[in-house]
Amino acid sequence: MLEYKVEATRIDAHRSIARCKDAEVRLATDVNGSVDAFNPAEMLLASLAACMIKGIERAAPMLKFSLRGVEVRLKGVREDTPPRMSAIDYEIIVDTDENDRRIDLLHTNVRKYGTIFNTVSAAVAVSGQMVRR
Repeated sequence: MLEYKVEATRIDAHRSIARCKDAEVRLATDVNGSVDAFNPAEMLLASLAACMIKGIERAAPMLKFSLRGVEVRLKGVREDTPPRMSAIDYEIIVDTDENDRRIDLLHTNVRKYGTIFNTVSAAVAVSGQMVRR
């Protein structure tokens, strides 16, 4: 089993910092939000995007899948009562010359083997597609 550790510290009434290893991320923890930091919902979406890209980086060499780039676009829908994410839609755009069947195979790998993808999709309706640029 792997374990992950992150520490978060409140800086003031408007912002916090999350730290892991030698990295840090600014968090918008002000009740009104902030344009220069991720709020918790955006962090969830960013984590899912990172998981998808990491899954592609892991699967591409095994599948001998040739790509020049990847972009992930996510949209989360939040309910107010109870406060929760009720749906997440995504589009993964791969810059590749691979055929549609191979793109579908890569997409299957991303959905099947992503830790964050599997965790989030067990709690929230996650849907999307992988397309060629």
